[in-house]
Amino acid sequence: MLTWSRVAAQSIVASGRPPAGTEVLMGIVHIAIADTVAGLGHGRQYVADVRPDRSASAASAVATAAYDVLKARAPGAALETAYTDYLAGVPDGRAKTRGIALGRAVAADVLAWRAGDGFEKPVTYVQRPPGPGAWEPTAATPPVDLVLTQVRPLVLRSRAQFRPDGPDPLTSKRYARDVAEVASLGRKDGTARSARQTETAMFWAEHTAQQWSRALVRLAEERHLGLSEAARMLALVHVTIGDALIACWEAKYHYRFWRPVHAIQRADSDGNPRTTADPTWQPLLGANHPDYPSGHACFTAGATRALQAYFHTSRVPLTIDSLVTGTARSYDRLPAIRAEVQEARILSGLHFRHAMQEGDLLGTQVANWVTHRFR
Repeated sequence: MLTWSRVAAQSIVASGRPPAGTEVLMGIVHIAIADTVAGLGHGRQYVADVRPDRSASAASAVATAAYDVLKARAPGAALETAYTDYLAGVPDGRAKTRGIALGRAVAADVLAWRAGDGFEKPVTYVQRPPGPGAWEPTAATPPVDLVLTQVRPLVLRSRAQFRPDGPDPLTSKRYARDVAEVASLGRKDGTARSARQTETAMFWAEHTAQQWSRALVRLAEERHLGLSEAARMLALVHVTIGDALIACWEAKYHYRFWRPVHAIQRADSDGNPRTTADPTWQPLLGANHPDYPSGHACFTAGATRALQAYFHTSRVPLTIDSLVTGTARSYDRLPAIRAEVQEARILSGLHFRHAMQEGDLLGTQVANWVTHRFR
């Protein structure tokens, strides 16, 4: 089962999906996996409605369910090879055949559930009139994950169910404090940021869904979770993150609040006497979607709160590695990860603190909703 969680992440990332869109698809795939495991006689199904078959091969069933969903939503040559090679390792016979049939039936139900969910419908970006506070793209490529503004949630009632109140007023003291903080710590060529802080910023710069997928699979292995337990844990976490990001991107493109890069460069236009313009300012890292709320904060809060709900404690030792820095970090408590990510995005020059705090709150609200209904 864990093999197909890995394959799912690799296939979706290879298809070119950014982190937010990747996680929505990961949620769909992991619902299919969890429902297939339930169809083997282990627990209840969330979406699918297939007759349990205890004689089916778990290996061929899970592989087929994941493969069929991925083939429909994130196809690729590597996926075909992975499925063919994996099935070749499953002993031929009645159990294998029945497993394939079970997985195919579950996948069909899951794909029918997500039919017309808005993921494949193009969205045209229309720029709002430029001005103080208005986000403008920071790259020549299309705004990232704009499609999520029309994607149907997995569990939430609506995309805007937990929409936050909005960015701080440009003339407020808190906004000015946030601008000064990120201007100092997040400057690309700045000296206020220590080497350790720079490493922290870069550690969390990897494709977020890819980074967390490895960590979650590792956690399942280290905890020696059985087939049913691993399937439920991964489904709960990925579905929670997926809906947290749908809600987050709805809010991002609703408010379309400018990034620090433009806020600092054009501070002489914000009407706040406490801010100072610096036309030469550049962030350590860049992202082509609005500031408020932070996607990484929504993601991390959703992931950690879902894990806390599953294990009934925030004391869940977790090791996360980064392909950007080539290092790994271990955490004894889940809130420590959330706190570090909040600082990392400010140190990156990507977000104001208010955007991080509101993203964390949004991710928490979504997690509380989803975990209460999806367990």
